[in-house]
Parts: sequence; structure tokens; C-alpha cells
Amino acid sequence: MQVLYSMNRDKEITLTAGVKRYHRYVDKTYELYLYTLYLLYKLCGISIKESNQRKSKHILSAEDKSFTPKLWENEIVQSLHNNLKLQKAWKQAGFTGLVDEDYLTNKYKSFSKLEEYAGYMGQKASTIQNHKDIIQLLFKSCIKDENFVDMVEAHNPHWSIDDSLVIGSMKRTLKSLPNDNEDFFESYLPEDEPVNEYGAELLKMVLQKDEELLLIIEPALQNWDISRVAILDLILLKMAVCELMYFPTIPTKVTLNEFVEVSKLYSTDKSKDFINGILDRLLKQLSKEGKIKKEGRGLVE
Repeated sequence: MQVLYSMNRDKEITLTAGVKRYHRYVDKTYELYLYTLYLLYKLCGISIKESNQRKSKHILSAEDKSFTPKLWENEIVQSLHNNLKLQKAWKQAGFTGLVDEDYLTNKYKSFSKLEEYAGYMGQKASTIQNHKDIIQLLFKSCIKDENFVDMVEAHNPHWSIDDSLVIGSMKRTLKSLPNDNEDFFESYLPEDEPVNEYGAELLKMVLQKDEELLLIIEPALQNWDISRVAILDLILLKMAVCELMYFPTIPTKVTLNEFVEVSKLYSTDKSKDFINGILDRLLKQLSKEGKIKKEGRGLVE
């Protein structure tokens, strides 16, 4: 959708360039996941800084004496710290120079004032689940923080587009830690089949069959002039019709539901009902004309 929109705005972008841009977007999403994980890791490390500051005081309070950087010195974070392959991936991506240390320090300070953190620090013996719960809470706090989002977007502007995918991957990662498999993070690499056999092919087909798709869609608009349809809505309709007609293993209900959901996220307030109505009409029409042929898991019903 992003690439098709870009190509609609800039007619100089060729099919080859569009496909390359698509693959670059996919790679950027994975990089965004790695960067978000790195920021959370660095944020936990601020507790070491606090520990050193407390211990350097001339007169230590009881709280200073009892303080331990357990947000860093726990099995969850240390599994990331000791993962040499992950550390190498972060370094190669250049993340070390893309961190606002002042922000992380301030974020840690505000988080450390929460009752949940005080309760965590007051535990005499924390379990792995205790560590996991507080780190998950820290992550939730970050993604609700505009300054955190600004820092992420300064490096990768795709956060607003891919945040749900990255957040879901992060949640699964935190649940799986500590993880002895040093390759665990590579399981979030985009899989070749959906990226190439579905995504890239859908992009190519929508571009190659543009006129045919318009001829199918326009009559279904009824009282709407196609020039009045929002660009994103028209792109989504083209993609959905293409998927209905040329991707036999994808169930029709899946296509309808997914494109309606995408319209909620990226198009206008009225797009959901508009897309749903047009696609429902087109599904009935194309099925009647025998232009939708599904197989295996992709049965029409």
C-alpha cells in the first residue's frame, strides 16, 4: 500500500524501483524491531548509573546501601547482554550512536517513581516472572511516551505505520526471555514466502493489471465518480480485488476483513464502511461471473 501510494504520487518510480522500495520497507520494519529492543536494553542499563551515583555519596542512606541495579542484573536483560550475536547485530546497525542518553536517564527516573517499581525493588528475592513483569511494564510505559516515539521516529519514520507489528514482536520477545538460543531475534526476520510470493507479487500484479482492476471497480461504485474516491481507498480496493481474483489460497473472508481493518488504520473515518460495502458488492459480482476460484485453505466460504 505504501509503495503503491508513492508510485501514484510520483509517476517516475518504475516497477523495478517500486519492488526495491517495497523490500527496503520490509527490511526497515525488522530494523525497527531490533532498535526498539536495543533502546529497552539500554534503558534497563541506566539502573547501573543510579547504583554508582548512590554508592559515590559521602553519606549513604539505608536506601542507598540496599539499592541494587536489579533492573539490569537479572536473567532477562543479561540474556540480551550476553548474546554476542545480538550485540553484533546492534553494532552493525549503528544503534550505539542513535541513543539520546539524557532522555533515557529522565525516562528511567520517572519510571523509578512508580509504585510498581518501588514494589519490585522492595522484593527480597525476585523471580524471573517478577523481572519479566517489570520490564514489560517499562516497555508499555515507553510506547505511550511521546518522547520515546519521537526518538524512534527520528531514526526510523516507519513507527507510525509499523508500530503494531513491532510492539507485537517485542511482547513475544519479552515473554520468551531469557532465551539460550542466540539466534532468537532472527525469527522475526520477514519470511521469504509472504514477502516474495505474496507481497512482492501482489504489488507487481496491481501495477500490471491497473486498467483491468479499474474497469472492475468503477461500475461497483454506482453513484460515486471514481475521481472522487480517496487515493488510499482506491489503492486498497485494487489490492483487495487482485487478491480475490489471483491469489487462490487466500480465503475471501480473510481478504475482506483484512482490507477493512487496514482502511481503519490508514484512510478516512468513513473508509471502513465504504471499503466494506464496495468489496461485498464486488465479491458477489465476481463470484457470480466465475472470476473467483479458490482452492485448499482458500475456499470462498
